[in-house]
Amino acid sequence: MEFGMQFFPDVGPAQKPADRYFREALDLVALADPLGYGHVRIVEHYFHPYGGYSPNPIVFLSAAAQRTARARLITGAVLPAFNNPLKLAGEIGMLDAISGGRLEVGFARAFLPHEFSRFGVKLDESKARFDEGIEQVRLLLAEEDVAHQGRFHSFPRTTSLPRPTQRPHPPFWVAALGTPDSFTNAGRKGYSIMAIPMGGGMMAELIGLYREGWKSAGHPGNGRVMLAFHMFCHEDREAAAAIARAPLERYLSSLVEAAGDWTEGTSSADYPGYDKIIAGLAQETFESQVEKGAAWIGTPHDIREQIADYRKRVGGFESASLQVNFNTVSVEDARCSTELFGRAVIPHFA
Repeated sequence: MEFGMQFFPDVGPAQKPADRYFREALDLVALADPLGYGHVRIVEHYFHPYGGYSPNPIVFLSAAAQRTARARLITGAVLPAFNNPLKLAGEIGMLDAISGGRLEVGFARAFLPHEFSRFGVKLDESKARFDEGIEQVRLLLAEEDVAHQGRFHSFPRTTSLPRPTQRPHPPFWVAALGTPDSFTNAGRKGYSIMAIPMGGGMMAELIGLYREGWKSAGHPGNGRVMLAFHMFCHEDREAAAAIARAPLERYLSSLVEAAGDWTEGTSSADYPGYDKIIAGLAQETFESQVEKGAAWIGTPHDIREQIADYRKRVGGFESASLQVNFNTVSVEDARCSTELFGRAVIPHFA
């Protein structure tokens, strides 16, 4: 099983200025190779403390590429709905070259209504924009002198530069929250899947749908599943809970606030049930997240047991992406936690 670091900036200027946030995050990135973390991952979001410090994951990962030599660099994820595929393909090729072929590209539909409204994009176009965008980026990376006529973006015969270092292109991931069709479709298309068990419940079923879609399409192997967890590791169980509780609960509150339009009347056929998903997250607490296995908090022994239990619950997965400095966890605490997990947990699962 592979473990990596995920950076999801969930702070605004009132909590931490951006220059300090990224300086601290990149100091943590430098621990990845020595401690055996297999990837570094960051999101794309806008305008709100929930993720808004990272409007372009390519920029952060370019800096992370200079702090690592082995760790894979993963966009978690870029948003075709808000990006021109010509620009996105060029940026992907550039980062793949800068990193020496260590890039993996996660794509997502986006799910925050406030982002769609500010970009002037309709929520009901989300699926169509995603499907078109990921296919156009794939074509531009995999082929030269390629043209495409789309509903949202079109381009004449074009060769995207730089050409990707990995051929035909860096591995693709698809991010999914809780819609069964998203898991099935990712499997059928042969993409890896990244998901978040924060809401608990159906993750075993959703992973099963992904595996079934993968096999039904005739792809070799069993696909790849990456799940994201909050993680805080400490030699003292009570201290771990005391340090992590408030930042985790503030993170949950920030997410619910950023997605609050879903519970205030916004709806879309492209996002069935999102009002219930966000309303459910509003009821989550530190204790419920730990109980569900969505947050790994405690001593190395505690966390080893939590990982083994959660893997059994969902039928196994290939990769865990760990939020190591969520919300206002201090860089000193995050560093100690990251180092302890690397020394006492990662080798256990190697």
